[in-house]
Amino acid sequence: MAVTRSAPIAPTAWRVVWWFGFVSLAADMVYEGARSVYGPVLAALGASAVVVGLVTGAGEAVALVARLAFGPIADRTGRYWSLTIVGYGLTAVCVPLIAIAPRLGAAGLAFASTMILLERLGKAVRSPSKSALLAHVASAVGRGRGFGVHKALDQVGAFAGPLVVAAVVAVASLWWGMAVLAVPGAVAMVLLLTLRRRVPDPSVYDVSPAPAALEAPVPSRGWWAEAVGSGLSADFFRYAVAASLTTGALVTFGIIGYHLTVDGLLPVAGVPVVYAAAMAVEAVAALAVGSVYDHTGPRVLLLVPVLVALVPALALGPALVAVLGGVAAWGVAQGVQDSTVKAVVADLVDAPRRATAYGVFAGIQGLFAIVGGVTAGWLYERSVPALVAVVAVTQLVALVLLVDTFRRSARRFRAG
Repeated sequence: MAVTRSAPIAPTAWRVVWWFGFVSLAADMVYEGARSVYGPVLAALGASAVVVGLVTGAGEAVALVARLAFGPIADRTGRYWSLTIVGYGLTAVCVPLIAIAPRLGAAGLAFASTMILLERLGKAVRSPSKSALLAHVASAVGRGRGFGVHKALDQVGAFAGPLVVAAVVAVASLWWGMAVLAVPGAVAMVLLLTLRRRVPDPSVYDVSPAPAALEAPVPSRGWWAEAVGSGLSADFFRYAVAASLTTGALVTFGIIGYHLTVDGLLPVAGVPVVYAAAMAVEAVAALAVGSVYDHTGPRVLLLVPVLVALVPALALGPALVAVLGGVAAWGVAQGVQDSTVKAVVADLVDAPRRATAYGVFAGIQGLFAIVGGVTAGWLYERSVPALVAVVAVTQLVALVLLVDTFRRSARRFRAG
């Protein structure tokens, strides 16, 4: 008598959301642990504030602009999982390699900068695909809550990674702090490959599948047309510009960490501890704002420009208490930008073009990020009050654009 094997039971939607979160938790230990000391790392290799702003701003730009290519590639090929795996792999490899930078002499700064940019490229490779996969699963639990819980788990790693780095820096050196991050990188890859095997098609969790007309293959467009978002709505682009103004104007932690170190406000080992605290704030903000978004709609995002405007006014001052307040504002703004902001994109764009939309959205953010990073570094060395004023003006424009966007697209946003 033949024995038949029953098909394995698919994990619940919430379990998959949590599993994605655990992958991000381990990966965030790697790149957020490193990111917490990018300012001191680059300073130790001879970088100025302008160079720190350029490298960290360019890193954010690469992580965002390159999605213009990888979003359409994901939608055209359907290789969402492959791109996600390759992207995480770049992060797991490049960050620990920064540890060898001081052994390279004069080339050390260029090497470390290259590794930072390659790690950020990994973010660009994986993010549109990962967000598209997660959007399917999160629709079964509420996209605001799903992205919020994912971001909260992500931030547990972002909190733990800097603390690990701080401990290693305190007892060994800055460079050993980079090397130890190879361990959570390996854990992230094992978890990701296991999840891929268990859930090969996350779209089965989508509670609102696209109608038949939308399930057909996406109409053939040239690569450039895909990259610039041909066919995406005016509401989407208006929202993308508004959100990108907040991204570009949010001073990078590289500049804040540089300020803390160079101005003697904290020892190097204390900088990642401050960053870890910011990550904890970011996690709470992602959960809280995601829940509010599901009940009230996108109006909660009007808080972001206000927070972004506060950051340089507080975080780049001479008093440590004010700096810590600015870092807290930075953490809340980061948490909303990296979670609930994405939920709005999922509501504005239909599933067959969602990865493309995430790529276009991130590309626009990236263009603003590199301009913002260089400008912040340049103004920091010349006039912090001027930097504060420039950020405030851009956030007023962002606030006006967000209000206009949410009014125009009110019918598309329904709480819950």
